[in-house]
Amino acid sequence: MIDMLATAVVFLTGLYLVVLGVAAFVAPNVAARFLLGHAGSAAAHYAELLVRLIVGGALLLTADSMQFPAVFSAIGWVLLITTAGLLLVPWHWHRRFAQRFVPHAVRHIKLLGAASLACGAIVLLANTGVG
Repeated sequence: MIDMLATAVVFLTGLYLVVLGVAAFVAPNVAARFLLGHAGSAAAHYAELLVRLIVGGALLLTADSMQFPAVFSAIGWVLLITTAGLLLVPWHWHRRFAQRFVPHAVRHIKLLGAASLACGAIVLLANTGVG
């Protein structure tokens, strides 16, 4: 049961990345606003951390059944460790960091979109065992 849930979370993560990538090309202003909204409030900060914990844990649980298990296991650990670090700092520090650096990143929204599409496709293909 937990394996099926973890697999579903990884699939949804890949799908999320693909949709974000498509949005970056089709509606770049919407995608930019979405990315700028992260860490905009305490609730958004903690929701993001919860999602990161869930995705990181799901990657660790499913990595062995995916293609490139070491890569996906490492990504899962990176998500969990960086999330633990973010839990130790006040949310407004995260907001300040995001307000400073995310605007620079969204200036390259098409590049972010291409990277998101590529990463999403890799996650989806590795999760299904195709390839």
